[in-house]
Amino acid sequence: METDEQARNRFQSELEFVQCLANPNYLNFLAQRGYLRERPFINYLKYLLYWKEPEYAKFLKYPHCLHMLELLQYEHFRKELVNAQCAKFIDEQQLLHWQHYSRKRTRLQQALAEQQQPQQQVPSHGNVITK
Repeated sequence: METDEQARNRFQSELEFVQCLANPNYLNFLAQRGYLRERPFINYLKYLLYWKEPEYAKFLKYPHCLHMLELLQYEHFRKELVNAQCAKFIDEQQLLHWQHYSRKRTRLQQALAEQQQPQQQVPSHGNVITK
């Protein structure tokens, strides 16, 4: 039986490890050291899929790590990570995504702000009744 402190430590360790999976250079490191070929490690990656559940995913600072965790379930992806060029390509694609996402998010926020501004209504003088 796990104590509360042990459960907290396991949660924190697994959270940190899952988030490290967002780093393609770390994935390349794991692949080059042979970890991604070891059955116990592959089983551990499968076990970590529970982080995709909303009650756990809400703690992630780098949610794209979940996509990498999903890709690590595939042998072909794990084998390709040995190649430094593969890691570099993933790193570049992440950078492009973040740049595009930042610009798109800024545009969406500006459009939303413009929509939320109270529209100044000019009183209509066409219906004025004079005596």
